[in-house]
Amino acid sequence: MKIVYAGAPAFSLPPLEKLLSAGHTVAAVLTQPDKPFGRKAQLTPTPLKAFAVQEGIPVLDFARVREHAAELSATGADLMVTCAYGQLLTREVLDAFPLGVYNIHASLLPRWRGASPIQHAILAGDAKTGVTVMKTDEGLDTGDVLLSRPLSLDGTETAGTLSQKLSALGGECIADALALLEKGEAPLTPQAGDATLCKKIKKEQCLLDFSRPAEELSRLVRAMNPQPLAWSLLRGAPVNFYYALPEEGEGAPGQIVRADKTGIYIAAGGGVLRVTELQFAGGKPVRAADAVNGRKVRAGDVFGA
Repeated sequence: MKIVYAGAPAFSLPPLEKLLSAGHTVAAVLTQPDKPFGRKAQLTPTPLKAFAVQEGIPVLDFARVREHAAELSATGADLMVTCAYGQLLTREVLDAFPLGVYNIHASLLPRWRGASPIQHAILAGDAKTGVTVMKTDEGLDTGDVLLSRPLSLDGTETAGTLSQKLSALGGECIADALALLEKGEAPLTPQAGDATLCKKIKKEQCLLDFSRPAEELSRLVRAMNPQPLAWSLLRGAPVNFYYALPEEGEGAPGQIVRADKTGIYIAAGGGVLRVTELQFAGGKPVRAADAVNGRKVRAGDVFGA
């Protein structure tokens, strides 16, 4: 099939690669405009654009895609596939393609409609998540479902590791979805069940409150890795947390009750949070053992102050 593929972050790359390997023709890649990045504010393309340029695929990077339905129609594509594209589509854009627009969404819809389904699946302690391929309508992830596939969670995932798994699964799902469309065997099913919404993660959500249970804190740490990262204060300086799991134990909330090569154990409102990777102000991420050996932390220190 001839398609336009829309996306932006690294998450959107594996599905595109899967479609290319399946023999589909990509008439154009649709992505976001280059944005300033780094201390020098150098204009930087999205990961998807960088890949498309490397592969010689034409790139469209409209700031407001709703104003460019005619250009999309002119590609001659049968349909458009979107994956973490980041702009809502108007009826004019949806109608620019004979077969419509299909979205790869990183949850089992209607659970976790919105911008941060991967993080919210971890934050909620969900036992499973997955990928849904839906036919896009004018709502926010409200379209009819073409297919969905679950992925079990074991409570140790970070948003980064889960993103990689779901991106690969998304590639398999969209390849199978287009195969069904080619055969004319793609029945659509309205979303069933209660919908839950998830907004874009904000920095203020990432501050660790050690009066909360260790299980909840572990979810927050893992959900915010690799960005924007959960954090707390130690001796007045910010510390970022990369990985932590809950364990049994007790102590004054926020106090380090143990610090050795196995981890930095911080008492919480229920249980203890065992931190194994963290980052001190101005430094790189380090393992807990290195932080202890470098005397950056010790038993008795208190986070949150």
